[in-house]
Amino acid sequence: MHASVGDRLLVHGRIVGQHDRTAEIIEVLGADGTPPYRVRFEDGHETVMSPGPDTVVRPFPAEEA
Repeated sequence: MHASVGDRLLVHGRIVGQHDRTAEIIEVLGADGTPPYRVRFEDGHETVMSPGPDTVVRPFPAEEA
């Protein structure tokens, strides 16, 4: 997984009824865009995370199809 500051992480819910969450990458702590990342979720909560297989990187600004 590779990402840059400003990209978004889409974290899919892992159990029935759990909603997907979106976080903005505010700092890349790994080498060459690799995890871990410091992220800010929509509710303002910040944390450091190493995304798992339930997470997708969405480049920002979003690429048009």
